[in-house]
Amino acid sequence: MPFADEMIDRGTVLDLAAALEKAAPGTSPDRLRETAETLSPLALRERVDAIRAAMLGDLDGSYPEVAAVVRRAVQGSPTFRGWLIWPVSTAVAESAAADGGPAATADALDLLAELTSLLSSEFALRILLRHDLEQVLDRALEWTSSKDEHVRRLASEGTRPYLPWAIRVPRLTADPGVTVPILDRLHRDPSEYVRRSVANHLNDLSRDDPALVVATAARWLEASAEKTTQKLVRHALRTLLKRGDPAALALLGYPDPAGALAVDGPHLDRERLEVGESIELRASVRNTGTEPVRLMIDYVVHHATAAGTQSTKTFKLTTASLDPGKVLAVRKSHSFRPITTRRYYDGPHAISLQINGVPSGRQDFHLAVPSDG
Repeated sequence: MPFADEMIDRGTVLDLAAALEKAAPGTSPDRLRETAETLSPLALRERVDAIRAAMLGDLDGSYPEVAAVVRRAVQGSPTFRGWLIWPVSTAVAESAAADGGPAATADALDLLAELTSLLSSEFALRILLRHDLEQVLDRALEWTSSKDEHVRRLASEGTRPYLPWAIRVPRLTADPGVTVPILDRLHRDPSEYVRRSVANHLNDLSRDDPALVVATAARWLEASAEKTTQKLVRHALRTLLKRGDPAALALLGYPDPAGALAVDGPHLDRERLEVGESIELRASVRNTGTEPVRLMIDYVVHHATAAGTQSTKTFKLTTASLDPGKVLAVRKSHSFRPITTRRYYDGPHAISLQINGVPSGRQDFHLAVPSDG
């Protein structure tokens, strides 16, 4: 499977150049062909930016001319789809923003909706959001009633405040509630593809306004008992649940367990291990109250850092309903094998439990890292 950077390669650019040359007779896409030979050292976003700049340089026209060429290419070339659409859609958006007029923006939004089924226009939409937030959000609300699930998803995904790989739109993070009307219209969408985007969007909002996210999720749950809504809300609240947010946990039926539980552990099977090995934790939880208790049990690994402090990462352990007097035993093996997303440092580490968001217990151990690790 190719790396992400390789999704847009020399062949992609040459396909784009050929499609544009066919759609605009007399145009010579020399800059695109030159750019095709310079992609190797560039990361994915850099490749998109370079191709977009070359495409606009080759077309060298007003927004209406750029849009007309793109529409002819869509109709006239069966290869005009897939990853090459990313730089094309961003070229459309940049050209419309450079035009500056609301008519160009409106037409560009129409064209992004046409392109999004070929490859999502979510990244291009960011350019227009920065150019005219109100006009784009109004159009996104209209898209929520589209018959095309790709267009409905674009309304949610393209307006996410922390969309991965995308440029930031400061006004989206400054006012987290501005996109909630879009989510309100889509959270019961018949398409899982769309609902998944809504969940990820609401999860994004939890970075800046947890109370808004919990209130929105509560409204949805109150209005709908559908399993799809419950699933969406659980996914949307995942970051708040890992943080132990009391309101999010209570909304999903996991109350503060204070006074109702006796916790033994965590216990670890060793005090020292090396990178590449695993450590096993064990614990037991007893319900000392008079009512059943729903439990969400996580464990938290406290990693040593280069600065001599510790950073934490929360992992799911189990969920359960525990009757009065009953005991729940849990066991988990945690691996410290090398992974690309984390660097391990020699020094003191620890594991603790988190039960319904409340920290419980802590056991220290030493992770040894070879000098060349």
